[in-house]
Amino acid sequence: MSFLSRLLASKAAPKRRIDRDVVQVELADGRCIDVLRVRDARARRLRVAIDERGVRLTLPARASAVSGGRFLHEHRDWIAMQLAQNVAYAIPALVAHVTPTLLLRGLDRPLQWSTARTSRFATGDVTIDADIVVNAHAPASPSSASLARALRDFYETEARSDINRWLPHYLGALPRPPARTRFKIMASQWGSLAPDGAMALDLSLVLARPSAFHYVLVHEVCHLIHADHSRRFWGEVEARCPHWRDERAYLHSEGRRLKATLRALVMA
Repeated sequence: MSFLSRLLASKAAPKRRIDRDVVQVELADGRCIDVLRVRDARARRLRVAIDERGVRLTLPARASAVSGGRFLHEHRDWIAMQLAQNVAYAIPALVAHVTPTLLLRGLDRPLQWSTARTSRFATGDVTIDADIVVNAHAPASPSSASLARALRDFYETEARSDINRWLPHYLGALPRPPARTRFKIMASQWGSLAPDGAMALDLSLVLARPSAFHYVLVHEVCHLIHADHSRRFWGEVEARCPHWRDERAYLHSEGRRLKATLRALVMA
């Protein structure tokens, strides 16, 4: 398709419309909770989902508000059960000069606080990963937003240092290197690879055990060889990460906790 054809097609295609508002639903125990109601032109059916961000109801374009309310009522027992499970992922917010530890690479690392004009985090000069101490510098009463930004920058710096340590081992056997690497806060995915070779990774991977982070990196770079999930693709993954099944199981069991922890800490 020529550039002109693509341009005309993009102009002719209707824009995706998504409307959002908040409604309430009463659970069987009498609690009223907020639900994010999303009307999505691409949705094909009513759907309710719950994660660390709360409850979300998705409606197709032609679904009525009444049918959405009825759907929530019919699923209120399931919603209550899922919310009860999510209580385990209620992570305390980061409090300057108070919070004693910080999750990093699968372990709670000691935090050493000191007073400074601006907020920043850094690891001490150590050679053994298990002995990492995180040095936290912050004003006496920093804003939660500035503290969260500083922590997000710290986590991304640590994540990039892991990538820079692991990735060179695989570049020689790849048809091309990743075009670039971005760290994002992802709702469900752990990583993705765009057609142009740009790689995106979930920032919460730096909170996981390093072997699980390493597996996700291997998974995504193997898509540079095979874009699908064929047997040949999984053969490439296994050649580089023989215990990938254990790491995938770990992410399935610990993923929601890791993602909830990251959101609580860096999305103030």
